[in-house]
Amino acid sequence: MLAALLVAAIWGVNFTVISIGLGSFPPLLLVALRFVVACLPVVALPRPNVPLRRFLWIGATLFLGQFALLFMGMAVGLPAGLASVTLQSQAFLTILIAAVVLGEKPTSRQVAGSLVAIAGLGTIAATVGGDFSLTGLLLCLASALCWAIGNVLLRGAGKVDMLAMVAWLSLVPPIPLFALSALIEGPAAISHALSTVNWSGAGAIIYISVLSTIVCYAIWGHLLKQYPAATVAPFSLLVPIFGALSARLVLGQQFGTKRVAGMMLILAGLLVVVSPTVYRASRRLRPAA
Repeated sequence: MLAALLVAAIWGVNFTVISIGLGSFPPLLLVALRFVVACLPVVALPRPNVPLRRFLWIGATLFLGQFALLFMGMAVGLPAGLASVTLQSQAFLTILIAAVVLGEKPTSRQVAGSLVAIAGLGTIAATVGGDFSLTGLLLCLASALCWAIGNVLLRGAGKVDMLAMVAWLSLVPPIPLFALSALIEGPAAISHALSTVNWSGAGAIIYISVLSTIVCYAIWGHLLKQYPAATVAPFSLLVPIFGALSARLVLGQQFGTKRVAGMMLILAGLLVVVSPTVYRASRRLRPAA
């Protein structure tokens, strides 16, 4: 439980650290640097036995698309706490894509939870303006869509070592991201960011690449090997809680009544979706009479 809580906390605080990193680097360059560091363990880890085409598509959606869009959304003003909650819409998009692609019919509970979460997103969207734009929100939702597509593709990859998979998938984003950064953000912005990097920028890269990517996925993968997925997965619900809390404490971000209501609706929808999982997990953990 402590290990799972640690992972949830690191992943939640990660959104605040991204905001800090964006103060030193343009978004696409920051994502590229993240995966340059995250791919370093490949020198000691064997490549997962996954067909190359599927492997590249997983890397393009789960890592390149998801994080490029998320970082750009936050760069145009989407608050860290709000991003940490909005990104969790990937859970409902995964259900929808799995239903269309894999023929997995969603349960009535999943549909109900998704509708509650959609109401939450609509509530948040109604507060667009002032400190964040519709563009930032849409980029975050597109990021969640990439994550959901990557989830479905990853399911078809079979049982793989998660740490090795993460390290090798991290080889996919850097070259396209450096190219996009040069094209969109410009060589001058790249040169300026790299030549004027400070301790907060360097620390942000270390946090999001080493702690959030390498260490957390290693712990998460170990937990999934040692315990049923139904026991481990619900802890991810704590990520947006830590995200919103850290954004409030570190960045001083405040949320109006409507935004708090929207965030609570999204979390409530998530809880409705996973509640059978939590119940089954609690039954497994009960001591025998």
